[in-house]
Amino acid sequence: MRPPSLGTVRAVVIATIVLTLFHFTDNTVAIDSYPAPGWQPDWFVWVVPAGWLLFTAAGVLGYRAYRDGHYSRAHPLLVFFAYGGLISLGHFLYGGPDELTTRGVVSVLVDAVAGSAVLGVTIWSIVARRSARAAA
Repeated sequence: MRPPSLGTVRAVVIATIVLTLFHFTDNTVAIDSYPAPGWQPDWFVWVVPAGWLLFTAAGVLGYRAYRDGHYSRAHPLLVFFAYGGLISLGHFLYGGPDELTTRGVVSVLVDAVAGSAVLGVTIWSIVARRSARAAA
């Protein structure tokens, strides 16, 4: 098995940055349209954009490490970046899809697909590189 090409990793990272920006922006601007736990403080609205910046920085750093052949650094960063998309499913812990706007549901699901793509490519890379080492 061959590991994913740099182009594949780049495309998945760029697409995920763009796609998650839509949801995180909507979640920041229209936070009241998302179900929230009772413990969520008013200042939580700032956690959302800060989280996107943190996840995105990890994705960019993960891509750069991958590009430079530092896979042991790239893989954890890319897994953390994937979590940024997958964590959006957490909205469904506090309310069903019928409690979100259509835009909210679509953006949560798009985030989950994008995060899954990053996670899938990262696992593909890990497995392919371990298989190559074992065969050597």
